[in-house]
Amino acid sequence: MLKNIKPARCIIAALCGAFVAFGLYQVHSLSGVTEGGVLGLNLLLEHWFDISPSITNFVVTALCYLLGWRLLGREFMIYSAFAIGSFSVSYRVFEQFDRLWPQLAEYPLLAALLGAVFVGVGTGICIRAGAAICGDDALAMCISHLTRMRVQWAYLITDGIVLALSATYIPLSRLWYSLLTVVLSGQIIGFIQRIGAKNKEEN
Repeated sequence: MLKNIKPARCIIAALCGAFVAFGLYQVHSLSGVTEGGVLGLNLLLEHWFDISPSITNFVVTALCYLLGWRLLGREFMIYSAFAIGSFSVSYRVFEQFDRLWPQLAEYPLLAALLGAVFVGVGTGICIRAGAAICGDDALAMCISHLTRMRVQWAYLITDGIVLALSATYIPLSRLWYSLLTVVLSGQIIGFIQRIGAKNKEEN
């Protein structure tokens, strides 16, 4: 079961989990600019029920993997365990420290752009390593695999649902910035995936 597992991919998955956790804590949870999918759901649950994303991400992601583990395979699950564990542990550690730039809450456009970079780059590289940080990553990959649609559009479907729910606590003016960060992060993920596909074709 473990003979095909590559340590380098485990490390990359763990680093990506920490990278996204950093962005979610330092940008999204501070600025009122949310994300879609499970990341946005984490923030939604934190707002209404005061439950840390370090907990909700693990639980919701586990439920999503139960739906898609047959399609995604054992190796994917093992690599993803490093990404998920790293995200939860890292977020818990980051919560022990003050925000680096609390004034970011006053600049929603900048927060939307920065948030898209953190989520898009971290998630995109993690997927190329054969893992996923959140349940919606796994769900989007399943939708993309079954329907043959590009992964960024699969993300957009799940993200739209969470954004609609987020309207219960985020003002409409901030929700537009949230939509921007969701679209941009999805396109970044898709761009990173196309680079990977291009390299495979050349090899």
